[in-house]
Amino acid sequence: MSKTADDSHTNNPAPVEGQSRLNIARRPDRRHKIDDESNISSRDQSVELRENAAHLREEAVTSREQEVCAFEATQAVSEDHMAMLQESNARLVIATIDAQKLADQLQATQNQLEYAKAVAEKANLAKSDFLSRMSHELRTPLNAILGFAQLLEAGSPPPTDKQTIRLQQIIKAGWYLLELVNEILDLAVIESGKLSLSRKPVSLIKIMRECEAMIEPQAQKYDIHINFQPCDASWHANADSTRVQQILINLLSNAIKYNREHGAVEVTCTLSDPEHIRISVKDSGEGLSTEKLAQLFQPFNRLGQEAGSKEGTGIGLVVSRQLVELMGGTIGVKSTVGVGSEFWIELIRDDMPQPAAINIMPAELAPQALGSSTQRTLLYVEDNPANLMLVEQIIEDMPNVHMLSAMDGSHGIALARTHLPDVILMDINLPDISGIDALKILQCNPLTKHIPVIALSANAMCHDIEKALAAGFFRYLTKPIKVGEFINALDISLKHAKTDNALIPDVDDD
Repeated sequence: MSKTADDSHTNNPAPVEGQSRLNIARRPDRRHKIDDESNISSRDQSVELRENAAHLREEAVTSREQEVCAFEATQAVSEDHMAMLQESNARLVIATIDAQKLADQLQATQNQLEYAKAVAEKANLAKSDFLSRMSHELRTPLNAILGFAQLLEAGSPPPTDKQTIRLQQIIKAGWYLLELVNEILDLAVIESGKLSLSRKPVSLIKIMRECEAMIEPQAQKYDIHINFQPCDASWHANADSTRVQQILINLLSNAIKYNREHGAVEVTCTLSDPEHIRISVKDSGEGLSTEKLAQLFQPFNRLGQEAGSKEGTGIGLVVSRQLVELMGGTIGVKSTVGVGSEFWIELIRDDMPQPAAINIMPAELAPQALGSSTQRTLLYVEDNPANLMLVEQIIEDMPNVHMLSAMDGSHGIALARTHLPDVILMDINLPDISGIDALKILQCNPLTKHIPVIALSANAMCHDIEKALAAGFFRYLTKPIKVGEFINALDISLKHAKTDNALIPDVDDD
């Protein structure tokens, strides 16, 4: 046997019999211990796993419960929001229904307002038309009353003293009645919005001088002293000169009429500011209380003077205020009982107009005064016999004028073509065609287009006058006739006709 083998036997001695049995006996105990430890470890792991699983289940349950709670909370919030939305929607529906009802009511109200406005406008138009017709109807008889009264007053032989007094009363009453008609017409035209104004630079000193001349006879009659303070000649207002004069005459007339015996009126013109000019009319009358001041500028309100001796309609101040406001100005009053009243108007200041270039007419074309030997022809187209008779009697005092007459437009046109009168006096309201249509026919005929045609009508509305002048009438006179004004217009038109006839070339019959 080799050494290696011996060594191996030497290094591993054979087990002793007892020891081997002991080892054999111990091995199962170790395995059991290992198994027990393994079992314990497995049980611990199982317990841990079960605990983990339980924990996970608890967490899952908790999470589920949280989710359920969150869901329930969200659901509750959603339900609250839904309820709120439903409530809001219900309110919105109700509001929409109410809004629709309100819109329907507004539409119904709007329709009613439009209908009422249409009715009011129709009524206002009817009122204006009625007043215009009434003005025409009133002016026609007044024309005869005042016209013949003026002829009697200036007739030859002159009237006796008693006759003169009676004629003066007729004339005074007639012109006063005409003044009332004019005031009512002005109010109607202003309220209808149809009043037209010619606003331009107006010299206030010129208007005040004209007013002074017009109002002085009334002041002397009532023994009232009027003092017109100096006015700067360079001051001009942007206004309608005719309407400014009308306003001032009304204020001056009231200051005289409601003054005390032997009282005074002071008229001043000052700058209230750089852009406005104030004209004041101050009287020494009884003055007005606060209650009466509050009633001023009301139509037909005469402040308790209805039963008194003072004449008037109570609309003069109303018309004055509306006229001032239409011109962009203001009107006011201050009064002290027992001391007097001061009425004033303020107008917009304007620049002084530049002087127009003087057009010097050649001497051979300038109108010449008519010689007494020159025979002229006047054609009067008028359907009212009294008016025809009045003009005929006025013409009787003009020996160089011969008058032809026609009762309607067609006859008047025929006479104009046949006799070629120097001047035609034309009524506007004729039975067949209007005076304006007759004028157009005359203007289309070369033989008659040069003849100046004067309108003489009871249509005194501003738009009637403007329409007639735009159509080509030489002058427009309103009835009742003021004899002096009529003669002056006739004289100017006859001079104009003579000039035109001199410029018309002779027509060669060949």
